[in-house]
Amino acid sequence: MNIYVANLNFKASSEDLEELFTQFGTVDSAKVINDRETGRSRGFGFVEMPNESEANEAIEKLNQTEHMTKVLSVSEARPKPERSNSFGDRKPFKKY
Repeated sequence: MNIYVANLNFKASSEDLEELFTQFGTVDSAKVINDRETGRSRGFGFVEMPNESEANEAIEKLNQTEHMTKVLSVSEARPKPERSNSFGDRKPFKKY
């Protein structure tokens, strides 16, 4: 299950996130999302847990709890919406 974690402290690392969730079970991956230009944390991240019951327990126990002075918002991640290409409905220009 993919888990969305919002309102992370800007100093929290991916390792901090993984450590927080491993108390509930196996963590496949944990990633704090950083700004592309500045490299600074954007204050949210994702955790992937293979066992659904462990993931649900982590969500239930960690949602609205304090971590590194911030109250976390933890929920199942929604699927990423498909993005249309930057050309809208037009076909991209072909190079010959």
